Amino acid sequence: MADPNEPRFFNRELSWLEFNQRVLDQAHDSTLPLLERLKFLAISGSNLDEFASVRLGTLQGLLAEGRRQADAAGLTPEQQSKVVLGRMRQFVADQYLCFLEELTPELTKAGIKRVLPHELSITQSHIASAVFRDELFPILSPMAVDPTAEPPLLMNLALHLAVRLAPAETSAESDGPTAYRFALIPFGRQRQRFITIPGEGGGAYVLLEDVLMLHVGQYFPGETVVEAVPFRITRNADVELREDSAIDLLSGMQEILDARKVSACIRLEIADQASPETRTFLQRLLEVEPDDVFSIAGPLELSAFMRLTASQGFEHLKDEPWPPVASPQIDSAKSLFDTISERDVLLYHPYESFEPVVRLIEEAAVDPDVLAIKQTLYRTSSRSPIVAALKKAALNGKYVTALVELKARFDEARNIEWAKDLECNGVQVIYGVKGLKTHAKVCLIVRREPQGIVRYMHFGTGNYNEQTSLLYSDVSLMTSDAELGMDATSFFHAITGYSQPQRFQKLEAAPIGLRDRLLEMIEVEINNRKNGRKALILIKLNSLVDERMIEALYQASQNGVKIRLSIRGVCCLRPGVPGLSENITVTSVIDRFLEHSRILYFYHGGDDRLFISSADWMPRNLDRRVELLVPVEDPAAKSRLLSILKLHIADNAKGRRLLPDGRYERMADVDDGNRVRSQAELYRHAVAALQALEQQPVSMFEPLRPPGQEL
Repeated sequence: MADPNEPRFFNRELSWLEFNQRVLDQAHDSTLPLLERLKFLAISGSNLDEFASVRLGTLQGLLAEGRRQADAAGLTPEQQSKVVLGRMRQFVADQYLCFLEELTPELTKAGIKRVLPHELSITQSHIASAVFRDELFPILSPMAVDPTAEPPLLMNLALHLAVRLAPAETSAESDGPTAYRFALIPFGRQRQRFITIPGEGGGAYVLLEDVLMLHVGQYFPGETVVEAVPFRITRNADVELREDSAIDLLSGMQEILDARKVSACIRLEIADQASPETRTFLQRLLEVEPDDVFSIAGPLELSAFMRLTASQGFEHLKDEPWPPVASPQIDSAKSLFDTISERDVLLYHPYESFEPVVRLIEEAAVDPDVLAIKQTLYRTSSRSPIVAALKKAALNGKYVTALVELKARFDEARNIEWAKDLECNGVQVIYGVKGLKTHAKVCLIVRREPQGIVRYMHFGTGNYNEQTSLLYSDVSLMTSDAELGMDATSFFHAITGYSQPQRFQKLEAAPIGLRDRLLEMIEVEINNRKNGRKALILIKLNSLVDERMIEALYQASQNGVKIRLSIRGVCCLRPGVPGLSENITVTSVIDRFLEHSRILYFYHGGDDRLFISSADWMPRNLDRRVELLVPVEDPAAKSRLLSILKLHIADNAKGRRLLPDGRYERMADVDDGNRVRSQAELYRHAVAALQALEQQPVSMFEPLRPPGQEL
């Protein structure tokens, strides 16, 4: 039986850090190509930056408010802060162990060598000096720091150089020498961090901060530079909008962006060779507690090393490319409206190209029979072809509505610009729903056809972003199902106007009915198992945090329902605990692509129920966001999606099993015949399906006719 003294849930923050550890474990994996290992190290650095910006800020906010209430794992904010900072220090130590002792020697052997200042040859020194003279000295400016004045505004997550100068000469009136003086040199955002220099047997580089430190004395003629060390600050990004006090959401979000630039410093990273004097000076200047200072044993900002992974001429150090393939369900010579009217189309990215999703909206923009396009936009690319198509559609006289979510964290600035641009081109723009974030991924196209009005839809688990579609695994469902069309229409009416959300025929939406529908589906499995029938739940999510949903899964497990979960990131559920969750297994897959799709399966007495969703099982998704749960009912699409889900859950090559104590372990060694690497299998299947189509014999010749002359 479960120990009643043991917490029923894992702490969310520690679970997230364990996810990032699994990312870092890929960098440790010597079986991977070297630059792929470096890529995972850089990703772990970027992940940790975001965690510090948001989650540390949240914890510090709770502490500042005097909150003492324990979380579901039994930890108070003070305890969480202590244990999280300790785990972060352990993680950073592991990062630099990997970088300095594992990757750096291998990179050097491969011809990608970092040259330290004292290792520069005469030729290399001349190049470094020229770079400083031409590209750094005229651009970067030092800022003298007066301890008695307002501190300078330092950029979040950007590198800076702290320069300690010798005390000024003693004046006749003073009793002794004055204190050390300090100046700061900000690097800015656009500086080239890696400076290429000639090296023996391959490429070599010197870091920008090393060049700057070598020549920093030139900024201070007549002064003695005692010390120069790089540092970086992290500001609190957990700054939310008070929508009840924001008359204009657009200007309100701009104020939030401005507030983040001056929010409190919650982490100080500084090179470990910094003297106690410089360290103390920065702590006081930035008002940082000692526990929030991280001494770094190597170059700061490991995320910047992602740039090295794109180095040319080192293809043998990279993964074999897996370019997206065309879907055999889609005929490039045929209108997508014709294809979708015949059958539902299910795509799995990035194995299959995202191009049909873009093409659907581009076709709609110029199709004379299309009357309206309605779409949600949460995160888009910098040069989004979908946004361009929406503008074109509006200019062509179609009724275009775009819900641009201005509150999408870290994409607020881009979305503000898109919103303004779309409005200027005649698109009706909605800035989201008051008090909620709209995270649902849906596009509705209304088309006039001979038989009447037909609605075409795209539902997805990922964003309308053709760039991230190359890196994230996501499901796209394109359909003209009439009931889903009515539901999609009602959905847009609810989020763009003042209409009361109606009961849907097939869809479910958060925060209205999605949670209840999920609980109902779990209850069906429980009742079937109680009555001696088969019961099974298969779920793939990014995060599982919500206590009510976890408790429902615990109840199902206690009643004998078999539950298999594939949770990429945070998982607060404790699997495999006797009397609590012995029928639940949890795995996490970290591989070449970021697992992002949400797929849900319920056996339902043999009448399989299969869904895709934009929502993870977190309180924010189920209670504070507009999300969608979409049934997949077309037999072929349903069969394929279930096979994809089962393949992910069966992954024993890149999958890690969550243990009852919160640790993740590799699967037991398996022979090659039983080895399952889901992403490799999915790509192989996608390629094979396209090849099978291409090898089919031509049954007839079909002429290509000019527009307007089709038969």
